[in-house]
Amino acid sequence: MSTPIRLAIGSVFIGAFVLGLKALAWWVTGSVALLSDALESTVNVATAIAALIAIRVAARPADATHPFGHHKAEYFSAVLEGVMIVVAALLILREAYSGFLNPVALDLPIEGLLINGAATAVNALWAFVLIRRGRSLKSPALVADGRHLLTDVVTSGGVAIGVLLAIVTGWWILDPVMAALVAVNILWSGSRVVQESLSGLMDEAVPQATLATVREVISREAGGAVEAHDLRTRHAGQATFIEFHLVVPGETTVFDAHEICDRIENALRDAIEGARITIHVEPEHKQKHSGIIVLD
Repeated sequence: MSTPIRLAIGSVFIGAFVLGLKALAWWVTGSVALLSDALESTVNVATAIAALIAIRVAARPADATHPFGHHKAEYFSAVLEGVMIVVAALLILREAYSGFLNPVALDLPIEGLLINGAATAVNALWAFVLIRRGRSLKSPALVADGRHLLTDVVTSGGVAIGVLLAIVTGWWILDPVMAALVAVNILWSGSRVVQESLSGLMDEAVPQATLATVREVISREAGGAVEAHDLRTRHAGQATFIEFHLVVPGETTVFDAHEICDRIENALRDAIEGARITIHVEPEHKQKHSGIIVLD
């Protein structure tokens, strides 16, 4: 079983555990804000399951129907996760509105905050693990899941502040007011997750730092060629696709051109994990006098 799949399975179980704690915190207090926090955790469980399914699909090798692999499946999960965050925020706003119209005193607020605090600590630790490991594994689904949990941590922090202020001041209306403010923050976070996921679905080029590495490797390793041009890149989950045209002198044999391509491909794979490279070899009269200059 791969590391991304193990992490995704862990998210499902941790999400269910945290949901149980938050539901208990709401049950002992009757707090609208804590109920809203628990509602978001139900989304955490649903999106963790979606991420697990997406990662399993993305791990499948290329086949006749999907010759470029299944890497983009993770982006669909990330988009769904962003949408679910927005849904959670709308549910919280609805509960906050009801609480605003009819504010009530809380039962056992300190006990509820302690239970909710334990759930928040678990979420914060797991969010850190998912984001760090997701980036190292180039898994958009794991990163999106981690960021989603971070919004849950922010939610829980805002809820705790609201409940504490309500206890100190006796203004129980602060409970739903804080829930509403946190919901707005969740909406903003969800929109960012969707935006970043859509960039992958739209075949956005690799970051400038990665592109600079690609150009440097080609320039250094393409000895014997004339130039490289029409460089195109895109990323899809753990795969980075690199395509370009390589101009060689007219007298270059097929064997020698193949040797140059192999050297470039091996260097790119060493520099960029998960690189998928396509090189189109062209004769010297196709030179554009632009693009990547080959170092002697």
